Amino acid sequence: MKIICIGRNYVAHIQELNNEIPDEPVFFMKPDSSLLRNNDPFFIPEWTTDVHHEVELVLRLSRLGKGIEKRFAHRYYDAVGLGIDFTARDVQNQLKAKGLPWEKAKAFDRAAVIGSEFLPVESFNDLKNIGFRLDINGNTVQNGNSGLMIYDFDTIISYVSRFVTLKIGDLIYTGTPVGVGPVHPGDLLAGYLGDQEMFRFKIK
Repeated sequence: MKIICIGRNYVAHIQELNNEIPDEPVFFMKPDSSLLRNNDPFFIPEWTTDVHHEVELVLRLSRLGKGIEKRFAHRYYDAVGLGIDFTARDVQNQLKAKGLPWEKAKAFDRAAVIGSEFLPVESFNDLKNIGFRLDINGNTVQNGNSGLMIYDFDTIISYVSRFVTLKIGDLIYTGTPVGVGPVHPGDLLAGYLGDQEMFRFKIK
């Protein structure tokens, strides 16, 4: 099972980090050891002092595919969930400054939170109008909508499958909206897909 993450997919988030808007989807990978499930606590690693939350809609792949045409892409995922792409921002900035890959800042253990359930695509009236949010200690810090994506679900599926064979059970984290920021020990994070709570866990 692969975890594929899309970067720089919301304009406001790109601007908050002073990045350039990409001409095509940007993606990177996390290993399955990055998953944090079942509302387990997230422990801040000792080698970073600036871990940021990035809440994201997550697609669950349901078919094997390679070189998928965009018009057929909707056939390859069956459910949408919610997760967090944790980022060691201090480490990422150091790596970017040296022109090095980001994996150390993105792919560490438990850096990919996933909610306890997925909602079938049929339960959504419009996949281009899915609201989601992240609350920390009862305050909303990120509030997004799939309609604000630069690259929608089908475009992402089609593009990534040009380079990587997609398999049943793979997860695609589709990018984060504006509002990313640090987490601290004692914080309580809760993620919502519409009005439905998808995860709730503590930072330690």
